[in-house]
Amino acid sequence: MRVEGTLSLVAYVIRRDLLLAMRRRADVLTTLFFFVIVVSLFPLGVGPDPNLLRTMAPGVVWVAALLASMLSLGRLFSADYLDGTLEQMMLTPQPLSLMVLGKVAAHWLVSGVPLVLISPVLGLQFNLDLEALMVLVASLILGTPVLSIIGAIGAALTLGLRGGGVLLSLLVLPLYIPVLIFGAGAVDASLSGLAFQAHLSLLGAFTVFALLFAPWATAAALRISME
Repeated sequence: MRVEGTLSLVAYVIRRDLLLAMRRRADVLTTLFFFVIVVSLFPLGVGPDPNLLRTMAPGVVWVAALLASMLSLGRLFSADYLDGTLEQMMLTPQPLSLMVLGKVAAHWLVSGVPLVLISPVLGLQFNLDLEALMVLVASLILGTPVLSIIGAIGAALTLGLRGGGVLLSLLVLPLYIPVLIFGAGAVDASLSGLAFQAHLSLLGAFTVFALLFAPWATAAALRISME
């Protein structure tokens, strides 16, 4: 019964945040359009050389995904903070970390999944073959949840601060570097004919590790910010 109650609570928070996100479609589309525009500008800027485009594709797509994910981090807790919902969540008997987990999952579904779905189309601009496109999608599926999970800690620490967006970037960007390295490295290894499974395994390990510890760290950061 306890496990069922935990799952139902997380599912309720996910449904609630997804419903609110659908009412603010402009915010969701802004993240997706930013990703598409940034990735599409590079082929126009560097020229049509297929070898050059293929070489730079992993880094370009992953950096664009990282920056696009950060666009929506500031809104992760701000609406609930402003209308008092966050304070009510902290007063409930359920663990705050479970509610944080639900909000992070909803954030990934809204900001991460669209990037994963559109990435194969954008990868064609860089002359990527089918295997490289599949590795790119797999790396984004495994890596983008880490961006939302780690970003939630920064969003909680900067909640309610003036200029919090700049501080949020300074806090989370260094923590994103390992994900960026192994995510782009998996695609680069595939293009070079090398084994890419180790990079994907490390991305999966990062995701599991973040899921185990980041919700509690985020909950503690929220309590600090609300005091």
